[in-house]
Amino acid sequence: MNSYLLEYLAEIEAGRITVGQELYQELKNLEDDIKHDDEYVFIPQRAEKRIKFIEGICRMTKAPFYGQPLSLLLWEKAFIETMYGFVDSRTQKFDRFKKVLMMIGRKNGKTEFMSAIACAEWVCGARGSQIVCASMNDENAGIAYDTIDEMRMQFDPQNTDTWRNRKGLKNLVTGSSIFKMSDEQKHIDGKNIDFAIIDEEHELKDNRLYMAISQSQSVKENPKIVSITTNGFITDGFLDSELEKARAVINGEDTSLAGRRFLPWLYTQDSEEEIWQDESSWIKSNPSLGVVKRVDYLREQVDLAKKSKTDRVFVLAKDFNIHQNTAESWLNQEDYDYPATFDLEEFRGCQCLAAVDLAETTDLCSVKILLMRKGSRVKYVYSHYFIPATKIGTDVSAGAKYEQWVADGYVTVAGDNMVDESFIANWFYETLYQQYGIMLYKLGYDQKFALSFINQMVNYGWQKNTDLIMLQQGTALGGALKKAETDFSCKYINYNENPVDRWCFENAKLKVNSYQVGMLVKSESQKRIDGAVTLVMLEEMYSRYANDFQNLLN
Repeated sequence: MNSYLLEYLAEIEAGRITVGQELYQELKNLEDDIKHDDEYVFIPQRAEKRIKFIEGICRMTKAPFYGQPLSLLLWEKAFIETMYGFVDSRTQKFDRFKKVLMMIGRKNGKTEFMSAIACAEWVCGARGSQIVCASMNDENAGIAYDTIDEMRMQFDPQNTDTWRNRKGLKNLVTGSSIFKMSDEQKHIDGKNIDFAIIDEEHELKDNRLYMAISQSQSVKENPKIVSITTNGFITDGFLDSELEKARAVINGEDTSLAGRRFLPWLYTQDSEEEIWQDESSWIKSNPSLGVVKRVDYLREQVDLAKKSKTDRVFVLAKDFNIHQNTAESWLNQEDYDYPATFDLEEFRGCQCLAAVDLAETTDLCSVKILLMRKGSRVKYVYSHYFIPATKIGTDVSAGAKYEQWVADGYVTVAGDNMVDESFIANWFYETLYQQYGIMLYKLGYDQKFALSFINQMVNYGWQKNTDLIMLQQGTALGGALKKAETDFSCKYINYNENPVDRWCFENAKLKVNSYQVGMLVKSESQKRIDGAVTLVMLEEMYSRYANDFQNLLN
């Protein structure tokens, strides 16, 4: 039997193509079905029309391949053949697979590939079909949709047989249409969908979008929902439940009708360790590596991942399909647990940058100043904390030692039920300036709760928007977060072994979004991270004013 699926499996078993164990096991399952399954028969020729349409008609839409024929790789042909080649043995009319999940590393041409399949379905599929490009949000849903439209304009530039209007794309010959939908839309029910592409399924928090599509297919003879995704960061999201089902199918644990009509096609690594130790294993998650996805690009990403926790979390999820927790520890203990102290007296008469986190004045408030020496890259970070009296003796189970820290001079009790922000302003003037002669050059603050603090600082003579700079929190500080990671790894940060800082660093968790930007979060309300957040704010201030600040150094 001439079959791309069987050829793909043969190349894998001959050692000429490398795949992960999960895909290999599924391919062996399919081979066994071809030989022994009486319910479904394999007719690979049924996929040939779509493969020929894609390779003969479709053109690529992105540089540097724009306008070139879309020449399918063996794995892509095997995938299409599997989707359409298995049919009901009695009628040889109804497709076996109605639900498909492909997980594949980013930059492997998945959008071009799936858009080409949608185009083929639009032209070669049943007349009057409705085809949908779906995703978590309108922007993501539009990526495949716009790619399909670009392919359409290349094979029908005069809009002779097809057109696009506000509602979607229309094939005038077959009457089939293509439109987009997203989980953001209020009304996603009432459709009549034959074929659906769900892009970036890892971003779906629940099954709302999927179920709306699935229920709309109840009267269809050959419905298909094809989900294509990388792995992601949402714990217990929709993708997690789908992967659990997929792995049950692969491992032979789900032999139900629904399981038999579900095609999992997972490009995954066999371990995280092999990523760092064996470059040849990268193709397991990246089957187009060296053809579409550049090897030097992936090498660069892996190198970044070795140096930055933010990049590591993103690269493991998006390039190697290894699920990452919603939030994991930002720093390892060895990143910040090293001997480095200084005396504030050493910087008498110097200028400093500062940051203050006033996000929760009923709890711990953090202040940090940055001092440097000319010609040195070491950042001397001096910290002080403020709490209301009601916090003494609390958060003990989370590791807080407020009473001891107050006694040791790391924390000041400032107010009864909430922090009196005048104590913080006074600290800048009375402790830093009057006692040590340290002059504040620029200070960054969180805009949410800082009004009374800013007013007090203005009373001391500092100017809002000139000396006192409002900073956006969260992912807006993503660049500063990565810089702090680098400085810790190089031991450029001397935080004077402040135990409250250490506690905050230990508590800080890293959350990374789909744009490869990280932010700090806490896993439990009692585990304060204010000292870590303020350090990142301080890095942001240095990044903005480094040149001017360096000119002020002694």
